[in-house]
Amino acid sequence: MKITYLTAGAAGMYCGSCMNDNAVARELIREGHECLLIPVYTPIRTDDDDVSVGRVFLGGVNVYLQQQVGWLARLPRFVDAILNQPWLIQWLTRDAGKTSPKLLGALTISMLQGFRGKQRKEFERLLDWLASDVRPDTILLTNLLIGGAIPTLKQRLGARVFVTLQGDDIFLDSLSPQDRLQCERLMQDLVADVDGFIVHSHAYGQSMASRFRIPHSKMHVVPLGIDAREFTSHSALGEDQAPGQRQTVQESPKGNVAKLGYLARMAPEKGLHQIVDACERIAPSLSRDRPLHLQMAGWMGPQHVDFWEQQKSRLERVAAEHPCFTWEYAGSVDRAGKLDFLRSIDLFCVPTVYAEPKGRFLLEAVCMGLPYVMPNHGAFPELHRRIESVAGYPLGKLFQHDSMEDLVTVLQEALEASPRRQMVPEALA
Repeated sequence: MKITYLTAGAAGMYCGSCMNDNAVARELIREGHECLLIPVYTPIRTDDDDVSVGRVFLGGVNVYLQQQVGWLARLPRFVDAILNQPWLIQWLTRDAGKTSPKLLGALTISMLQGFRGKQRKEFERLLDWLASDVRPDTILLTNLLIGGAIPTLKQRLGARVFVTLQGDDIFLDSLSPQDRLQCERLMQDLVADVDGFIVHSHAYGQSMASRFRIPHSKMHVVPLGIDAREFTSHSALGEDQAPGQRQTVQESPKGNVAKLGYLARMAPEKGLHQIVDACERIAPSLSRDRPLHLQMAGWMGPQHVDFWEQQKSRLERVAAEHPCFTWEYAGSVDRAGKLDFLRSIDLFCVPTVYAEPKGRFLLEAVCMGLPYVMPNHGAFPELHRRIESVAGYPLGKLFQHDSMEDLVTVLQEALEASPRRQMVPEALA
């Protein structure tokens, strides 16, 4: 099968959707399909081997300029080609996170209008290339937000079109109410031309079906998977332990300090402030016999620098008042850094504020044998049941997502139980 997979780059950020798209495309290629992973807006950034093509369509610079200055849409294509160079897009969009919601709303509306919007020339460039050079049987989009050209794509190419829903709601909720409503209406209008939608949990599928008025027959739940081999090989478990056995191990000696790990974007939506809140409340009960170290890693965008400084000040104050609490931020980590990070901690927690559509980081942590504490919304309840069902025993706990008291209680219980890694079946991934 000839598959064109359109994935939206995230302006230099390690992005779970990019990683998921890249992993799916790689597996499709391994299965013998002709799959082209094509970045739109910006090049993708993934912590694994990047299988995307070395060019960008709907380039973020051209898309932005054509939105702001209408006559730029009439420039010759060789100028567009210069502005669509991946390295130039990467450099010019490095501060894209600071873009105002007002501009993002207008730009999103125009992009969802497809060939009726201000970026018509960019869509024509993509369509011409697909029609002449690729001629795909199937087109897969990473989200519906980039789907403005779906009706024309189907008409000219005669290809089937599928859309993965994995965060469209999170972006929409960042817009003004008026822009959000208009975007949702445009997205609802696209549903009729989509052959099927892919989600990674039933709960998220139900939410998106209601929001975009998607018929039940078009919604397909595909449980999230990862390539577990590299994670299980770095799990620090004994060589004589067979997969599927319930065994616990102590990592290399590091004293009696419990290491609580947070690995995600350093952002409010991922719940960074909530884990700081929890540590503030737990710190007074710590002792020399039961100290706690908060280990954090993850990408931090320019729009979240002030937010991080606030959390950092709180952590510094807690550590000064309670010597048995320490913390560290390791920055944005690559693949090797991620494996080392997960190998170094005892308990995993990313208390997301929003209903996480995928939960890829939880599967990675579990494949490293880590116990976890996660919120009971989004994809996590289904992942939690799946993990427990396959393993045959609980590896982690869920807390009430809108209750700080419950997060603190469940974290304290997990820490008091002296969390240890456990061997888990590779079938989890």
